[in-house]
Amino acid sequence: MDEENKWRPPADEDEEEEVDEAAYKSIKDAVLFVIEVSPSMMTAPTPTGAKKADTDSPTSAALKCAYALMQQRIISNPNDMMGVLLYGTEKSKFTGEDESSDNPAYPHCYLLTDLDIPAAEDVKALKTLVEDEDEFERTVIPCKEKVSMANVLFCANQIFTTKAPNFSSRRLFIVTNDDDPHANEKSAKSSAAVRAKDLYDLGVLIELFPITKPGHEFDRRKFYDDIVYNQLSTDPEAPAPLPGAIKASSTGDGLSLLASLLSNINSRAVSKRALFSNLPLEIGPNFKVSVKGYIIFKRQEAKRSCYVWLNGEKAQIATGVTTKVAEDTARTIQPVEIKKAYKFGGEQIPFTPEEISSLRNFGEPVIRIIGFKPMTMLPIWANLRPATFIYPSEEDYVGSTRVFAALHQKLLSSEKIGIAWYIARTNAAPVVAALYPGAEQRDDKDIQITPPGLWIIPLPFADDIRSIPETPTLIRAPEELIDRMRTIVQQLQLPKARYDPSKYPNPALQWHYRVLQAMALDEELPEKPDDKTVPKYKQIAKRAGEYALEWGRELQEQHHLWEKENRGRAISAATGVKRAAAGDGGAVAKKPKADADADGIDDAGMKKAFEKNAVGKMTVAVLREWLGSKGMDTKGKKTELVERVEGWFENK
Repeated sequence: MDEENKWRPPADEDEEEEVDEAAYKSIKDAVLFVIEVSPSMMTAPTPTGAKKADTDSPTSAALKCAYALMQQRIISNPNDMMGVLLYGTEKSKFTGEDESSDNPAYPHCYLLTDLDIPAAEDVKALKTLVEDEDEFERTVIPCKEKVSMANVLFCANQIFTTKAPNFSSRRLFIVTNDDDPHANEKSAKSSAAVRAKDLYDLGVLIELFPITKPGHEFDRRKFYDDIVYNQLSTDPEAPAPLPGAIKASSTGDGLSLLASLLSNINSRAVSKRALFSNLPLEIGPNFKVSVKGYIIFKRQEAKRSCYVWLNGEKAQIATGVTTKVAEDTARTIQPVEIKKAYKFGGEQIPFTPEEISSLRNFGEPVIRIIGFKPMTMLPIWANLRPATFIYPSEEDYVGSTRVFAALHQKLLSSEKIGIAWYIARTNAAPVVAALYPGAEQRDDKDIQITPPGLWIIPLPFADDIRSIPETPTLIRAPEELIDRMRTIVQQLQLPKARYDPSKYPNPALQWHYRVLQAMALDEELPEKPDDKTVPKYKQIAKRAGEYALEWGRELQEQHHLWEKENRGRAISAATGVKRAAAGDGGAVAKKPKADADADGIDDAGMKKAFEKNAVGKMTVAVLREWLGSKGMDTKGKKTELVERVEGWFENK
């Protein structure tokens, strides 16, 4: 379920201490869109005939963005609230008011969708507005008067106070292209700043999504620097401020305003949550700083938010109850009757919870640096498990940020990594990890992609590394063939030779959500999923089609040359070694006949494996054959087969 959308430890760590689930849950979030309606915001770009030119006005694009976000959240975050407030409209409407009210509480503020958990009717109403031009023009009419931003912010304050008083995350998204709504009115600016301060005191975070007008750059300093407070960099949960304005495309250059808005809003739609908080990073004896850990990369999976019972008059959420019963008597087993045990010597040895806890206790959670190594000593195959991103926290140790930054910069400049003893949680198994310094990364628009910090990379143990099998001598392609393939690969490279996962949504997950959305909104089921991972065959043929044909012709020529040089010779597929053919006059080496019992094992061999504790390394086929020779059961998983073999020798 969505409340359970948290990090789960691997199966071998199931015995760890129960952690605070609140740290991993997607907290309840309330988002209120505040969208300006003005003549400039209602002006659509000039048609240019370009294939990817923008056709939406900024207001229309913002409403479509709100609709897209509402579609996402009604499925993936069913407990979140969303609302849409338009300001600068001819009509006025607030909670409990009618459009024809003579004395509106908030003039020129139109509450299009009240702040609430979106219902199917809300999504349909917003969809009708963004898709029906007549309905849009009838509802969204800009007024001729100047709108007080203090009044708009006070209206938003009332909405959050009445609708989401106890939500831990409340955010206000302002979409506008007016960088100075009160140009010559100091008192109006001051009043707006006071109302913004009231919102921040209430715990509401204001996010600005500025839109640049054609020929005029949006200047935050004129008004919005006093309204939108930049979060301190020492706060790891603070979203990165948007450094530049979103540009409205009036020239038809293909820059989509809707896509830009949706991309920026999605990047800050969910606040970051810590995997662990205030874990001590021990740099030396009695020298510690406090850090928080985050999972930056996580596989997205379809989550079931709840079970629904459909056999009644209306669908109802079902509450699951688990009961354990005895296998022989079907009697209900109470939790106090259940004991944990380990199998040793063929017997079940029970342990008390205190004994199990002491067995798994390797000390308090800590990241203890035990040395430093060059970055070149960290091989790529050492990344067996997902890395954790850590960032300083001032809660336990004041000055942690300064010390952490100095350590980070020193590791980067010296091209070193730290080697650390890492225990993530109480009763967690310790690992030796590498502390890898990561530099800040920004895109072309100077928007932060990856923040600066340290990555904890769990290093593999000796048992995790397998020996590389011997590779037979293979036939190497000639240089001419390699050169032609290099040209094909260069033609098919991604932009800037970088894979951007945000451009390729998980098709299975998107199809799952799309079907749920169609069922919830009574829409027709789509015929097929929108799979962006399907290769674009026409573009591939246009870019590299001719080169691929040339490569194919070159392959045929090289193959003919190779056949001439190696006529009468054959290449063993298994070893890559040439051997004489039957027509060469040489004797053909006969393949030795495999022994019928080559895959089996006798009692002496099995006993030797048992004494070396190597029974588990044998294949399932060998184990079953040996058990069958003793008249024992050969069914079950490999672990069960191993237990039967070991039990036979223990009881012998």
